[in-house]
Amino acid sequence: MPRSLELGLNRIFRSRWGVAIVLGVIVLAIVGLARVFSDGDDSRPSLGTASPGPVVSADPKDDDSIIETDPPPSPSTTPGRAKPEAVAYAFASAWADHQNVTPKAWRAQLLPNSTTKLADELDGVDPAGVPAERVIGRPSLVPVSATVVNAVVTMDTGKLNLRLIAPDGHWRVDGIDWSS
Repeated sequence: MPRSLELGLNRIFRSRWGVAIVLGVIVLAIVGLARVFSDGDDSRPSLGTASPGPVVSADPKDDDSIIETDPPPSPSTTPGRAKPEAVAYAFASAWADHQNVTPKAWRAQLLPNSTTKLADELDGVDPAGVPAERVIGRPSLVPVSATVVNAVVTMDTGKLNLRLIAPDGHWRVDGIDWSS
């Protein structure tokens, strides 16, 4: 490349006008390529000519509101089976009962109220890492659907968050989380 052309290009790229020109050329090239590779369907409206979208309201009194005003369905339980609150309490009590037990015995006391998925996740867990000693409050339930409930159990050192499911009306703990 001749030296004079190289110096001229360096000046162009250092000035604001030069950068603006280069960016403009790049944009025009992209638009041109987009037209070449488009499917040729000119029936679609261009940007700015389409009708505006529907108005979304956050007012619960508005009929077109996106906020649901209906409460979630109550958890359903098969007759003769424990309600989700009782399952959450029993699981939390067994979870906190971790001193002077082997990992196998600790897991065995959790199994009656656990799903198979959670039981597999607990396989090999050392109960010495459980950060609580006892349950000090009743579980508070937050229904998600008729077959899914989140429960929070207050323990002596924090809160045990449980996810319970009952696809067949028999409640079992499917997930656990700890918050101090």
